[in-house]
Amino acid sequence: MAMTIRHGANGQVSDPIAMEIYNNRLMTIVEGMLHILVRSSFSTNVKERRDCSVGLFDASGRVLAQTAHTPLHLGSTVGAVSQLLKEFPPEQIGEGDAFMCNDPYVAGGTHLPDITVVSPVFHNGRLSFFLANIAHHSDVGGAVPGSISGTAQTIFAEGIRIPIVQLRRKGEVQNDIVRLVTLNTRDPKERELDLGVQLATNDRGVAMARELLDHVGDDRLTAVVEDMLAYTRQRLRNQLTTMAPKEASYQAFLDDDGIGDEPVKIAVRVAISSGKLLFDFAGTGPQAAGAMNVPFNALQATVVYCVKMMIDPGLMPNHGIFDCIEIQTSGRSIVSPAHPAAVGARSITANKVARAVIGALAQMLPQERGIASGQDIVPGICFAGKRSNGDDYVYMETIGGGSGGTAEVDGMDGVQLHVTNTSNLPVEALEHEYNLLVDEYALVEDSCGAGKYRGGLGIARQIAATEDDVVFSVRSDGHIYPPPGLRGGQDGRCAKILFNSGSAEEREIASKTANLILNSGDSIRIETPGGGGFGPVTERSDEQIIDDIENGKTSLGFAKKAYGTARLEEILKKCEQPAFDAVKAAE
Repeated sequence: MAMTIRHGANGQVSDPIAMEIYNNRLMTIVEGMLHILVRSSFSTNVKERRDCSVGLFDASGRVLAQTAHTPLHLGSTVGAVSQLLKEFPPEQIGEGDAFMCNDPYVAGGTHLPDITVVSPVFHNGRLSFFLANIAHHSDVGGAVPGSISGTAQTIFAEGIRIPIVQLRRKGEVQNDIVRLVTLNTRDPKERELDLGVQLATNDRGVAMARELLDHVGDDRLTAVVEDMLAYTRQRLRNQLTTMAPKEASYQAFLDDDGIGDEPVKIAVRVAISSGKLLFDFAGTGPQAAGAMNVPFNALQATVVYCVKMMIDPGLMPNHGIFDCIEIQTSGRSIVSPAHPAAVGARSITANKVARAVIGALAQMLPQERGIASGQDIVPGICFAGKRSNGDDYVYMETIGGGSGGTAEVDGMDGVQLHVTNTSNLPVEALEHEYNLLVDEYALVEDSCGAGKYRGGLGIARQIAATEDDVVFSVRSDGHIYPPPGLRGGQDGRCAKILFNSGSAEEREIASKTANLILNSGDSIRIETPGGGGFGPVTERSDEQIIDDIENGKTSLGFAKKAYGTARLEEILKKCEQPAFDAVKAAE
């Protein structure tokens, strides 16, 4: 028996079950594509770290479904499809075509290593959908291996800029375009292979989308899509009516702008008016001299992520959310840069934007919906050298840290946060792929902020070169301003990066360091921040305090400082012998 959907008032539909079914069908397409992209790729950045995303759009460029994986990628895919429609009228787009881009100024991208491939879906001769996938390529040229340096001063130092170009025309791959791109990178073969996987991923998505259209029909699916968008829009507006107060502000700070040594403020005012959320970034610091700038599409993706995460995680990931959001920026600021500002390290600033937006929204929601700040940076490390066969390699990775405590649970230890929700690269894969040795991979004891619910712990990652002339670069932050606690919780610990940790040569290096040459035996150690605590430290239970010490999460000295020596002594008196012995051993 066929199910029908009719438009209703206030975002309601007459058959919500059917709407849910078809929403899940669309999500199945993008999630299936993501699995193909991850399992078929050649670079560790995609096949191990899953630094990639997939989105599905209607013929007018509205996002209908996106994988809930790397929220910042939503900005690049939305921007790419939008720009494609501006440059190529529908009559110039044909079956078998595919397009490629990465540039933030002319192609809707957010930084150059993220290359987007867009493919149209035709059904019965009509353009029905666009499918887009994005992969972070470990190198696209530029002044440093990995193509990202916090100290870059223009986008021209960050690698090859790709406008909207046809990667495939009527089923024929444009090999001259592929060669032009890959020869501008330090690992051209890996770039070529991953681009081929991106194309194949979209091809499989096109087949799945056509199967759905064959089953549902174009007109019926169009009606379903309109209901999905209307329902999402109205569901969010309904949530906005319950929020109070109707306006709140928050500030977060970057250590610097990549070049200077002055902090940079991220200021946001959030206001609810006429069924919309206004995000006003007036008062935010000026355009960065370095690569910390955030293009608009990255800013928009960050805001959308925060709205969904804080207000209603059950919202369908579609354009209905966008319809309820307005973003205002002023002048040339770090969140509204002008060409040719560098943008490579935009993810660090985007996560600080998330910190500010979440801080403002937490004031407008019930207390139990709040979350303390986590590491909120996205520290990225990059090593470049030679493989055993003489080919160049570029290993890059963003490192997780501690998430903030909440009203119900401790923060998570050693996880990626907010807009770059990628995985940590396993030690075995790292050492197999590259001539590097992992000396240590562990949680950082005492890096959390104490509270009724403590923050999560940061990660220690120490990597040594096994040959001379290995080039190392890093872009990080949070070395000066720690993740703040919330509602009485204490701050998490700051980040730090050490050269030759534990040796006579040990020294701390700057958070934005480029092209440091390592010789065999030299090592780099990065320790990421822990999360802030939530709630007064006096309300943490005795059992949780002892568990943290027993499990090596916090030291006895940390516990004495956070909870008081007198209280800790009273707790120990009540401990059973094994727990008492464990705590004393820690001391």
